[in-house]
Amino acid sequence: MPPLSNLATRDVETLVHPYINLASFRDGGPLVVERGQGIYVYDTDGKAYIEGMAGLWCTALGYGNEELVEAAAAQMRKLPFAHLFGGRSHDPAIELAEKLKEIAPVPISKVFFCNSGSEANDTQVKLVWYLNNARGQPNKKKIISRMKAYHGVTVAAASLTGLPANHLDFDLPLPGFLHAGCPHHYRFAQDRETEEEFATRLAAEFEALIVKEGPDTVAAFIAEPVMGAGGVIVPPRSYFQKIMAVCAKHDLFVISDEVICGFGRLGTMFGCEKLGFKPQAISVAKALSSAYLPIAAVMIPEMMYEALLLESKKIGTFGHGFTYSGHPVAAAVAVKAIEIYQRERIIEKAAKRAPLFQARLKKLNEHPLVGEARGLGLIGGVELVADKTSKRSFLPAQGVGAGAVRFAEQEGLFVRTVIGDVLTLCPPLIIGAAEIEELFDRLTRALDKTLDWVTRERLAQA
Repeated sequence: MPPLSNLATRDVETLVHPYINLASFRDGGPLVVERGQGIYVYDTDGKAYIEGMAGLWCTALGYGNEELVEAAAAQMRKLPFAHLFGGRSHDPAIELAEKLKEIAPVPISKVFFCNSGSEANDTQVKLVWYLNNARGQPNKKKIISRMKAYHGVTVAAASLTGLPANHLDFDLPLPGFLHAGCPHHYRFAQDRETEEEFATRLAAEFEALIVKEGPDTVAAFIAEPVMGAGGVIVPPRSYFQKIMAVCAKHDLFVISDEVICGFGRLGTMFGCEKLGFKPQAISVAKALSSAYLPIAAVMIPEMMYEALLLESKKIGTFGHGFTYSGHPVAAAVAVKAIEIYQRERIIEKAAKRAPLFQARLKKLNEHPLVGEARGLGLIGGVELVADKTSKRSFLPAQGVGAGAVRFAEQEGLFVRTVIGDVLTLCPPLIIGAAEIEELFDRLTRALDKTLDWVTRERLAQA
């Protein structure tokens, strides 16, 4: 292994990187990215990569968008910081809240700003608890998420998350956080069970969980329209319709986590519109500013706002908020990002390119390593398996998904692997047809290299 560069050595000796084996990372060091333009990023050697993950599901408008840069610079010159504590405000936060209310898929009364999807979902938990205290239901506090869900990494948001690595040795999840079944037909359907039958069973099991816990103790249900970091899991067509009926029956507050699916990823402004369900509250982040600056928002209905009024009147204050809630520079960039989405018809154009993206994605099902290639809109997951017939996975220690990521980097493509050797794809929404073709050409070559390696090392043997 070649020695680390000076920059790589400085990185290893100063940074803690998320989601990596920190021990083995010390030997290989980082791949340092220097600049970006359009759908491409460039490393310190000048090599270009198609950013097949839009960073981390977030740079929807790609890199080098001068309108977003100028929006930040202009606001920096005018008012680089102001807070929203104690009744203060500023134009960018007001304008962004108005715009979010205007484009919301369900009636929204007010918007609370924070800095990340984790903070947004953490706030959702606190507001649900606050709501039920105001309603005189102090025991109705449990929140249901799902296995393989990803809702963030703060203590509450990580408790909502249904992935083992986010819990192990962090002493999570906290009590009161429940996880219903994962709506992944390929992995969890029973023998010969149709998608419709699978959805019906999941809804029945969901209701049984509520009844077992006691409906008077279960407060809310939170869901991503399409599950992202859990492996790009698209639920059966009737799944949300059946789940929403159970939520209504047992008075569960419904939260749509739109951190990944919001702002056009699935072909509609919000993912819940594409999947056909109506939440009461919505979490947004990532593409809200095309990730040019950190900002997130919690969008709440009038009944929740009334509870906030009631409790703050009783207590004397609403005791929640962040220094950077509604930061004026981040808010100004988010306002401009939404303007661009609407003016340039970014979402409609992305929806028109989605059939090509999904066709190339589905063609990967023919590859010997691919158990299932799945997706919706401009998001996709490619699940690698040791045996296509039995759906047998590779052993985690074999690192097949991580190997495929490395081969993709050799081909000039950034993808990501998540639990179960699933390669995830989420390119900027501005990607063109020829660039989609090139993305999948590079990914196919990477999969071929992975197959050669797996065959040579006999990793697929039982």
